[in-house]
Amino acid sequence: MVFGRSKRGGRTAPAEPVTLKILVAGGFGVGKTTLVGAVSEIRPLRTEELLTEASRPLDSTKGVESKSTTTVAMDFGRITINDGLVLYLFGTPGQDRFWFLWDELATGALGAVVLADTRRLDNCFAAIDYFERRSIPFTVAVNCFDDAERYPAETLREALDLDGGVPLLLCDARQRESARDVLISVVEHAMHHASLAGAPTDN
Repeated sequence: MVFGRSKRGGRTAPAEPVTLKILVAGGFGVGKTTLVGAVSEIRPLRTEELLTEASRPLDSTKGVESKSTTTVAMDFGRITINDGLVLYLFGTPGQDRFWFLWDELATGALGAVVLADTRRLDNCFAAIDYFERRSIPFTVAVNCFDDAERYPAETLREALDLDGGVPLLLCDARQRESARDVLISVVEHAMHHASLAGAPTDN
């Protein structure tokens, strides 16, 4: 047994908070940078570049015609959920040509958010497939754009062919509280997933 010298006055140092890594993924222009920026308590690190005419054939702006920039590496932010829990957020690039970065970003991640846009729902399929194949727990958050049609959650779940255990939420990526609720859902789902993985099986 190891004994440490007690501090004068009998005070103990506050415990260091648990830090967890969360990915924010989804298709091009779905709101990943917006969500990280809305919820981060520090100035987010962004790696955005202006869209050029040469990139137009690769980065379709259909449905997001006003978008003028794209993430080329990652977004990074941080949010303190409570005194014992801090989340580090890594927003992934949405275009196929930057997918070589995903494996590195996913290393050590507790879970992920997959942002979806009902105007371009098929753009999030690749992210869903990625996390399913790697058994990384994820929550689908449908970003409710002002000009996007609203659908019931069950209709969206069926369209995305989601497993019944995958949480699906409607959110506004611009709003801090809404983004925070999505991140809490990811943590709770990932913790539940981990508890099931560690549970003994009956022979």
